[in-house]
Amino acid sequence: MEDVNDLRGWLELAGEMGEVTTITGAHWDREIGAASEVNYKRASPPALLFDDIVGYRSGLRVLTASMANARRLGMTLRLGTDLDDRGLVEALRTRPGEWVEAAGKFPMNVVDSGPVVEHVVAGGEVDLLAFPVPKWHEGDGGRYVGTGCAVFTTDPVSGVVNAGAYRMQVQNGGRAVSVNMEAGKHGAGHVREWFAREGRAPVTASLGHDPLLLVVAGTEVPAGVSELEYAGAVLGRPVDVLLGEVTGLPVPAFGEIAVEGWLYPDRRELEGPFGEWTGYYSGGSEPVLTMEVERVYHRSDPVLLGAPPGKPPHDYSYMRSVMKSAMIQDALVGCGLRGVEGVWAHEVGGGRQLLAVSIRQGYAGHARQAGYLASQLPSAAYMNKFVIVVDADVDPRSLNDVMWAVCTRTDPAEDIETMRQTWGSRVDPLRAAGLPPFNTRAVIDACRPWSRLADFPKVAEASRELTDHVIRRWPDALGGTR
Repeated sequence: MEDVNDLRGWLELAGEMGEVTTITGAHWDREIGAASEVNYKRASPPALLFDDIVGYRSGLRVLTASMANARRLGMTLRLGTDLDDRGLVEALRTRPGEWVEAAGKFPMNVVDSGPVVEHVVAGGEVDLLAFPVPKWHEGDGGRYVGTGCAVFTTDPVSGVVNAGAYRMQVQNGGRAVSVNMEAGKHGAGHVREWFAREGRAPVTASLGHDPLLLVVAGTEVPAGVSELEYAGAVLGRPVDVLLGEVTGLPVPAFGEIAVEGWLYPDRRELEGPFGEWTGYYSGGSEPVLTMEVERVYHRSDPVLLGAPPGKPPHDYSYMRSVMKSAMIQDALVGCGLRGVEGVWAHEVGGGRQLLAVSIRQGYAGHARQAGYLASQLPSAAYMNKFVIVVDADVDPRSLNDVMWAVCTRTDPAEDIETMRQTWGSRVDPLRAAGLPPFNTRAVIDACRPWSRLADFPKVAEASRELTDHVIRRWPDALGGTR
């Protein structure tokens, strides 16, 4: 596969594949967001590139749906450009774990210059609203420049750089930006440690870049592993970065737009509401840590990478489902669980709240063990609510098949276990205001009862051999059957 070095190379390759649609004349106020939302609901959404945005000159663009189908996600992960859903899952097996293991071999490469510093704006000249920052949802509390972003923080002791995808709302007329970090995330931990040591925390954020950086920033990479090094392992080469003039933190050298500044414990602005990945305006409005932007770096005619969440399917729900599924399956196998056939983190739960785990039962208690392990793995624990364990004959990617197994193999009185006060989120619509972000989760055993494996009724379904036979006989009529 042809390699790309930045978002522009990515767009060129995706365009050659027929995977990019350009929309002109949309307004930044809700129209870009609404058009993107309609697009996400299509069977295989193209990437949307918005240009000639109302109130802005031609060339200032916004990209959405960058990885909303298998071909573009496969391209972004450097796995190939011709993958379908099943092929992408197969290609990803064991890869996340391998990338974690290899990450240390690809330290970020610090360079002296790059396209992102074609223009440098400092101090009182900073105006983030010089870019066509969308108001993504009708009920949002403002314009969000950071949705497809990578926010860089650093461990003040080890120096390990973290990248996280945290929502960023434009504040103070374009001169500041709030950075909404969940308390349990690595970036938030870095900020707390900097506050305790120095009373302030350095931050940089890239707002347009190779979508691979969005993948790694939005995925739970293990603590102590830098997302920049993880991205290097995916690429097979180090990521080129520049060091910010103010903080010394990295920004991608081939990025489109980046910002830099400091966070202070007492510098907060009212942020939100915002349409979140749960599908609700959850989290409300509250004071959030806000950075007075000291530097803006950008290319000529930059492209803002948008990845707005919302009611699934949304911009990055497909990407998250694929990545989380592969990472959770690797983690289950890595911890020694036998008989793992497949994992799928369903889009309907934002790639987090509903996990299906398929196993080949080998002993009494195997199904419950798989469910309990999956529910609390570091790669799966955040905001998880349902883990459904199914037999190997059930496709975990098919919500229809998974729920069929629940309906026919689960005894509600015996096969549903619950855990309380587990790792939740402020954006959970069930969380009452002012309460800690706990949640409750259920493990559902939807496997055939171990004691009845020999005599459980046979499934009324054509065999794989017979199914393949009729598809070969009548490919025009049945060839699209999955």
